[in-house]
Amino acid sequence: LKELGVDVLWFMPIQPIGMKNRKGSLGSPYSIRDYFGINPEFGTIEDFKKLVCKIHDNGMYVIIDLVANHTAWDNPLILEHPHWYVHNRDGEIVLPNKRWLDVADLNYNNPELRRYMIGMMEWWIRETGIDGYRCDVAELVPGDFWSEAINQLRKINPIFMLAEGEAPELHANGFNMSYASKMYRLFNRIAKGHADASQIHKYLQSEWNNYPSGSMRMRFTSNHDENAYRGAASERLGQGAKAFAVLTFTLPGNPLIYNGQEAGISKKLKFFDKDQI
Repeated sequence: LKELGVDVLWFMPIQPIGMKNRKGSLGSPYSIRDYFGINPEFGTIEDFKKLVCKIHDNGMYVIIDLVANHTAWDNPLILEHPHWYVHNRDGEIVLPNKRWLDVADLNYNNPELRRYMIGMMEWWIRETGIDGYRCDVAELVPGDFWSEAINQLRKINPIFMLAEGEAPELHANGFNMSYASKMYRLFNRIAKGHADASQIHKYLQSEWNNYPSGSMRMRFTSNHDENAYRGAASERLGQGAKAFAVLTFTLPGNPLIYNGQEAGISKKLKFFDKDQI
């Protein structure tokens, strides 16, 4: 990866995965059972610290996934602090949406939850030396929380923050980089003959007009969601896959290489079960 020119390694969630309402044999890594733990299938906290040191020794940075919008149903916070969650009229804790059966929705109207989350984010930076976070479904978490949290974290280190979201306001809230998802969808439409390549220029112009100066935009032809649900880049983009890959590396912005793309993967990877590359 270093020889390919990669300078930031993003790890999907490394914490223990919830067992209640688990999806598949491994569960979703976005169903967090313990914010301060390490999934024992991956090793120990000491293993991870050594890995971070090795990454830094190679001149690269490391960010980890932060799942701030919801927790697993068997996360102890549900029993210890049920008022930190969103409830329906019957007093029951609710799902973030009907499809995410394995997670419970957190309520950021609660100041105690906000303090806990910021403390947890600080802990990972101080304890393991990571360089920042990729924030899952960032637009579902209030922007004023991100502003407060990111300001606090940057008192420790000049961290790098990637938002899974596309709203320009995310950059005003402190994020360095956001997903260029509309560009990704445009690539797919062009590959299918449903749009003309000239639309790329028009979209870049709209970015230039709508995003704050210095906003980093993440270009990609695949990621864990798109690969698992819509197929590998070569399946979706056909003969255009390599051309669109070149565009992710040459258009203004920063490219993402998803797990397996560096090895020319041409299949879906199962999301909730083991699937080797």
